[in-house]
Amino acid sequence: MTLPKAPSPARKPFTIEQLGRTRTDDYHWMKDDNWQAVLRDPGSIRADIKAALDEENAYSAAVLDGTQALQDALFAEMKGRIKEDDASVPTPDGDWEYYSRFETGAQHPIVARRPRTRGDFHAAIPATDTTRDAEEILLNEEERAKGTEFYETSDAQHSPDHRLFAWGEDTQGSEYYTVYVKDLTTGEILPDPITSCDGGFTFSPDSRYIFWTWRDENSRPAKVYRRPARGGEDVLVYDEPDEGFFLHVGTLSSDAFISIGGGNHETNETWLIPAATPEELPFCVQPREDGVQYDIDHWDDRFIIRTNADGAIDFKLMVSLAERPSRDTWRDLVPHRPGIYITGSGVYKRHMLRVERENANTRIVITRKADMNEHIVSVDEEAYSLGASGGYEYDTDIIRYSYTSPTTPAQTFDYNMETRDRVLRKTQIIPSGHNPANYVARRLYAKAPDGQDVPITVLMKSGTPLDGKAPLLLYAYGSYGIPMDPGFSIRSLSLVDRGWVYAIAHIRGGSEKGYGWFLDGRKFKKVNTFTDFIACAESLCDAGYGTRGKIVAYGGSAGGMLMGAVANMRPDLWAGVIGAVPFIDVLNTMSDTSLPLTPPEWPEWGNPLEDAEAYDYIASYSPYDNIKPQPYPPVLATGGLSDTRVTYWEPMKWIAKLREKSTSGAPMLLKINMDAGHGGASGRFDFLKEIAFDYAFAIWAVDRHG
Repeated sequence: MTLPKAPSPARKPFTIEQLGRTRTDDYHWMKDDNWQAVLRDPGSIRADIKAALDEENAYSAAVLDGTQALQDALFAEMKGRIKEDDASVPTPDGDWEYYSRFETGAQHPIVARRPRTRGDFHAAIPATDTTRDAEEILLNEEERAKGTEFYETSDAQHSPDHRLFAWGEDTQGSEYYTVYVKDLTTGEILPDPITSCDGGFTFSPDSRYIFWTWRDENSRPAKVYRRPARGGEDVLVYDEPDEGFFLHVGTLSSDAFISIGGGNHETNETWLIPAATPEELPFCVQPREDGVQYDIDHWDDRFIIRTNADGAIDFKLMVSLAERPSRDTWRDLVPHRPGIYITGSGVYKRHMLRVERENANTRIVITRKADMNEHIVSVDEEAYSLGASGGYEYDTDIIRYSYTSPTTPAQTFDYNMETRDRVLRKTQIIPSGHNPANYVARRLYAKAPDGQDVPITVLMKSGTPLDGKAPLLLYAYGSYGIPMDPGFSIRSLSLVDRGWVYAIAHIRGGSEKGYGWFLDGRKFKKVNTFTDFIACAESLCDAGYGTRGKIVAYGGSAGGMLMGAVANMRPDLWAGVIGAVPFIDVLNTMSDTSLPLTPPEWPEWGNPLEDAEAYDYIASYSPYDNIKPQPYPPVLATGGLSDTRVTYWEPMKWIAKLREKSTSGAPMLLKINMDAGHGGASGRFDFLKEIAFDYAFAIWAVDRHG
């Protein structure tokens, strides 16, 4: 097949001197000097950059033009696995129950409520898609999205007195939200919305105020304001002096306090305001201490603190009986146990729950306050995902949790913490059909170069021969301690049904094997993330799940950095590499203090502006800086023009340099969504079209390889 002529972006050497070191960036010009304005108004991008992006998009479309029928088929399959008129299980609060639902064909949901259905715990909750006589629509996102290329909401919440409803709205993908408030008595959207919000806000427990976080010109949530819930003057409540600390605001479970949290990737601090006096200035729970993290909740007569203090790498729970719970009042409640990572906790009037992760699986542990006895909500599958979802009510014995596995569609349960009864409230419906018996999920382990066992979750069709002939897609993330939980995916089945093996590598940098698993894949140990991924690929091939050269590597954001690194380190392993919104230009980005995420990211990667050791280590693996003449496989990089997290020029520069240096002649493709940000297209179906494009590239790359 004759490929169209690839773009050949200009090389304009730009010299950077830093800590006595010099580097040259030929594609520095791709960063618009006016990038902050571009985030808010993508149309303001410099003309030559837009022309280059348009050319790249056209080239990618032309190269994959022959896959259009395949893309359409993939999209139709994925869409066919979605119940189009789906609805969430209603969540009760007082006299109401709140839920969201989709109309058939709609890209965005309707948020609604209805009078609460009360009765026996075991009674079925009427389905929201058939019981609408008393429904009150709070927000019709599909209507609000009309006329926009991008539409996304942040927090959507009702006031505790049920008289107001507020939501954040972003129509650019830049994550600058406008917060609207609706009077639920009159149906009127009140004037004077909140602007330049980062999307985070909360009503005060007395419903009189909204506390909200302000996003600055560098796209950082840096201040917390208070305003009357029905509109009025914004009063500054807290101004964070450290540009590396991002803020968030909320309320504690008992509704006795409003909380302001700030932190980076290794240190944080919490400020509290008594809910009875919301006009008061906040007081600090415990001043920040480098490397110490904590979060706090209120359990009527005590505080519960989750923390890594005292060397508790995998975190522990502590308790304080003080009115102001400073560090000297904390006492151990659930001690630290290495390898058992306490990922979160929550309190209710008579019970507490905590979520623990061990060896890439999760469990929920319930503690009864009266006697502090514990029990576990457990499951039996080999690889699964289990998650607790908080409700609105504090004085309840009922929690809700979800269960899923690679072969099992999501199930939603209500669980009585006192009686230990559970009721299945919803099973994810797959309209096109799904039989779990047709698939096999396995938990495997790869041996890393330093001897660590790296978990791998594998999904394939039953009866797939392990002879190495099946194409393999290997996915991973591996940063920030974020785990890749092995749940059900309506997307991956489109590859598996075509005979592919779909695998998730639970590599270091995530927290699947505890917080120490994360620490062993960050900063000066970051290369472990890359060698773990390569070890997983090699191990899968040795076991017959794939063949070297017929693997497609796939990762996004920081996982896209992983893609760039493993493409440099072992290009021979991959038939293709997909980097979605890839954080690829690590050294330049971590040296640019104007970028939104740079200062808070230094604990994760190191500060190459002040630390020569950090500079040299980042320079040793930064994917963009380590591209060299060698035969690279085909690469697809995707991005969003208004992405504040991974700016558009990172994938743009990556593809330009790969195309310049690669000796293979394989196509290097760039696809930039000119109307979206970090999350890609906002509609539930438009997003699937982007995944279908990625998967079509994967299939094309393997077929091309032969």
